[in-house]
Amino acid sequence: MQARRYILVMTLLAGVILLAGNIAAQKLLAGARLDFTEGKLYTLSDATRVTLRDLAEPVELTYVYSRRVGQDYPAIQAHAARVRELLATYAAESGGNVRVREIDPKPFSEAEDEALAAGISAIPAAGSDPLYFGIIGRNTIDDLRLIPFLAPERETTLEYDLTRMIARLDNPEPPKVGILSSLPGMRALNAESGYVVLQDIGRSFTVEQIPEDFHSLPEMDVLLVAHPGPLTRRQEWLIDQFVLRNGRAIFVVDPAAKTALSGAMFSATDSLARSGLGRLGAAWGVELAPQAVADAANALTVPVDSFGGRIEEMAHPLFVGVPAETMSREDPITADLMRVINFGAPGALIVNDLPAGETFAPLITTGPSPSYIDPARAARDMGPNEVLQSYMTEPAPLVIAARLSGNLSTAFPDGPPPMDQPADPAEAEAARAEAANLPPHIAASQTPAEMVLIADADFLADDFYVVPGSGMVVADNGALLLNALDALAGRGELSRLRSRAASLRPMDRIDTMRDTAEAQYFRQQSALESRLSTAQARLAELQSAASGDGFFAGDPEAELTEDERRELATLREDILSIRASLRDIERDYRRDIDQLESTLKAINIWGGPLLVTLAGILVWRRQTKRRRGKA
Repeated sequence: MQARRYILVMTLLAGVILLAGNIAAQKLLAGARLDFTEGKLYTLSDATRVTLRDLAEPVELTYVYSRRVGQDYPAIQAHAARVRELLATYAAESGGNVRVREIDPKPFSEAEDEALAAGISAIPAAGSDPLYFGIIGRNTIDDLRLIPFLAPERETTLEYDLTRMIARLDNPEPPKVGILSSLPGMRALNAESGYVVLQDIGRSFTVEQIPEDFHSLPEMDVLLVAHPGPLTRRQEWLIDQFVLRNGRAIFVVDPAAKTALSGAMFSATDSLARSGLGRLGAAWGVELAPQAVADAANALTVPVDSFGGRIEEMAHPLFVGVPAETMSREDPITADLMRVINFGAPGALIVNDLPAGETFAPLITTGPSPSYIDPARAARDMGPNEVLQSYMTEPAPLVIAARLSGNLSTAFPDGPPPMDQPADPAEAEAARAEAANLPPHIAASQTPAEMVLIADADFLADDFYVVPGSGMVVADNGALLLNALDALAGRGELSRLRSRAASLRPMDRIDTMRDTAEAQYFRQQSALESRLSTAQARLAELQSAASGDGFFAGDPEAELTEDERRELATLREDILSIRASLRDIERDYRRDIDQLESTLKAINIWGGPLLVTLAGILVWRRQTKRRRGKA
């Protein structure tokens, strides 16, 4: 065979092999990838893998993104690429059970009609066309779940949101929540007549109210104990056994529940205002501090009766507003909260010898210098001045809300306590029948516990976060409880899914330089502006004294003494000097950052060509030496 023909045939054969190899690799290596990012951005968590592996039926995710509008917003465009890549990873990992398609809802198109019909938010943009940026999820029976808007600031919880959506589509039956509470707003038979948060729970979950004289607990996914009344040993044992078997519970307790005292007599304070963890907390190694907590650093401004019958707005340390940025940013329960959470005379969760195998993770803490306050006084109308007079600063922040995880031991090692016998014979017979159907006593967790403990009951009340009459929500009180229920009601793996790292890496060196420059700039600027203000005030004073209406009224400085004239001249020179210094500070403010930016630009522009040139010179010199050696 001629050499030219041989080369042509081999080239065609190599092309066919390359094309066939690419097609085979797309099929065989669709889910294979190496993730070298620091935060493992492209590696799904174990919780997500389990959720995708256990899908019973296919799920369709429709990615809705206005490409042309999104290009005008760099943050949106970068986040859109991140979402697209993550969805592709879900599809590859699911083995075909997650089907992803993308639509671009252009104005008056069928894609826009589909997005609007599903409930995707139309966000006003700079131009005339709105921005659509969300995800529509459907299962085989056409159940619908939405992420109406994929906010870039929620990127750290993006995987959690997607996995939760898929898990709900796979199991569309609403989770069941059992509520045990002494608060009238939380135990209303009709959810619409209770607290706003109870109404919100009723929209997302199946709610079953547990009577205060219960002799057994119903089947449920999550138990919500919200400021319960006094519990018998038998009732505590029933709760203990539920936690050991199911592991999903939320306990809202309070040493001084103000809302529980509405309309109550003063003598009822101790019985109505206080709830705690009792024997259960002792077994778990966590207890509610006996006193209420005041926090001057996060004190809310509330109307207070003053002398003379006037109403004044004053900061009240017993009404605590914890800002979102101080909450845990790692736990999905609090990671996406954006607003303050308002508490009323909260308590503190204290850890005492946490047993092995348990984890106590704070979610919400007070400011750096809280104080304990007598709970009986805190539950009543205690004024801000009274609180400050009793204020005894604690050395560290106190925990208001936390997550308790792990394997627990029973609070009743000797077995179940005797059954409570109702006085009514019919009720007693029914109680014995219920007791006969109870499962046997267990001493340790069958399911690892995932519980949320919150040391305040007042935050549930509408008065603490809903504007009366308008229904406008001004704090994330309800979102905290709903997030906790949502996290615990899913699979155990999903409830332990933590937020992910952000894909946009911060420029730490630039940020440090900027912070240093700002601190120096504002410090010098403040000092110079203070001197300038003082100098200008003295100058105005001297000029006012000089502008008299006497014999020397035409000469502004004639009525000044020699010392005053010298001072006036000095002030004028000083003012000019200060103004020049301020201009120098403003010019130097970005000097270091601009120098670094110029250096990086020089490296990026000239670094590559210089390296290539140096490499070429090095090769040329080596070849020259070889030729000389051969010669």
